[in-house]
Amino acid sequence: MFKKKEILVTAFALFSLFFGAGNLILPPLLGFNSGNQWLVVTIGFCLSAMAIPILGILAHAKLQGTLMDFGKKVSPSFSLIYAFFIYAIAIALPSPRTASVTHEMAVQPYWDISPWFTSSIYFGIVFVFAMNRSKILGILGKLLTPAIILILVFVIGITMFSFPFEFGPSTIASPFTNGILEGYQTFDAIGAVVVGGVIIISINLRHTDASYEDKKALIRSAGWLAGLALFLIYMGLILSGALSHTYFDADTTRTALLSGLAINSLGNVGNLFLSILVGVACFTTAVGIVTGTADFVRSRFNDSQLAYTITAIVGSVLGVLMGQFNVGYIIAVALPSLMFIYPITIILILLNVVPEKYASPLVFKTVTIATILFSVPDFLGSIRAIAPSADTFSWIPLQQYSLGWVLPALLLFIVTNIVTKAKSA
Repeated sequence: MFKKKEILVTAFALFSLFFGAGNLILPPLLGFNSGNQWLVVTIGFCLSAMAIPILGILAHAKLQGTLMDFGKKVSPSFSLIYAFFIYAIAIALPSPRTASVTHEMAVQPYWDISPWFTSSIYFGIVFVFAMNRSKILGILGKLLTPAIILILVFVIGITMFSFPFEFGPSTIASPFTNGILEGYQTFDAIGAVVVGGVIIISINLRHTDASYEDKKALIRSAGWLAGLALFLIYMGLILSGALSHTYFDADTTRTALLSGLAINSLGNVGNLFLSILVGVACFTTAVGIVTGTADFVRSRFNDSQLAYTITAIVGSVLGVLMGQFNVGYIIAVALPSLMFIYPITIILILLNVVPEKYASPLVFKTVTIATILFSVPDFLGSIRAIAPSADTFSWIPLQQYSLGWVLPALLLFIVTNIVTKAKSA
């Protein structure tokens, strides 16, 4: 069995894996708009932004593999296509978003500089780091997260005592499901399946003498501890946004609201410090995404350095092109792809977590296919190809909440298991 110190160290590593700039800017505005429904929104947000990602880590602990192993029971071809889409989305959306967040929080408030200039310099440096890997990023990551958490604790604590404990009416039609869908934008479930394997490999290398069950117990304990910390931070940020409903304009942006809360709590110096930390945290995330994607492409081309370099160049160019847009625009552009790939990711995580006897290859195939098919209406609705309440798909349960895939996937999971057991009896 592992000591409490080792559990805490692992929990901190997991927390650092998930906690990035997106996790900072999303909750406050969600709370701001949710008003007196802030707790309902918190539960929905944490379901997709905390619980599912932590289960993704537990799935990695069980598989002891890589991203390619998550879909292998469906088919090797599906697994490859799924991995390709995951990396394509990561390099085209969350990576450029880090430049946009950095510009809006750490550059725009202090200098009159074009976002084109910011994203060009930003991803020029990202490319240099991707081509010349350095331990500096790892060291910065270990220092950044504690510093950001400390500032957030002050922001949340002071906000709770600065503003009257009163809430306005909610402007969100479906707080719970809106919280779930907003949690998609953290990309944390995708992060769990992509980067989670790195954590598992690290644990295996550090504890070669530990048994498989002990390592699973370590990951399980650390995972839920990290999840609790994420839940408390998310709840605090959402509550802070909800309490500030009379202090900011109704059309305030995500970054403006977070900066405003920081200024109210810590003053201009505190906000400047937070902005710098967020900017550096964004940078480490971007380097990680570009490097990870380039590594994946290189592995598909016989460990070709040329493939790695070309992918790093493409990732950096995409970062410049997309990174010059504002955060709200990138979040809106990301929605269609997330409405399609996130349900598949959630299902693959859950199927890899449940006991083997309930997750046969046939179960993987039927449930995954159902999820793909019933995610299509949500995808079409997100690109306005169909109206969200279109009669064509109104017969699908939960379709009006953009969760039409949930019940069909659950039904196929139950039916396929019943049929499989009946045949083997």
